[in-house]
Amino acid sequence: MSKAELARKAGVSPLTIDRIENGKSCRMETMRKIILALGYTLEDKDKIFADNS
Repeated sequence: MSKAELARKAGVSPLTIDRIENGKSCRMETMRKIILALGYTLEDKDKIFADNS
């Protein structure tokens, strides 16, 4: 999935995806949107956001 497609599915900007990929933190709500857009459950958070709380 491209960054643009992920951003669209998650309802966030492509710039937000870039920032997260570059190690910047994000809000819990943004994490939730990305996790669900990727087809994971919220219990899988650590698979995607290993270093974020």
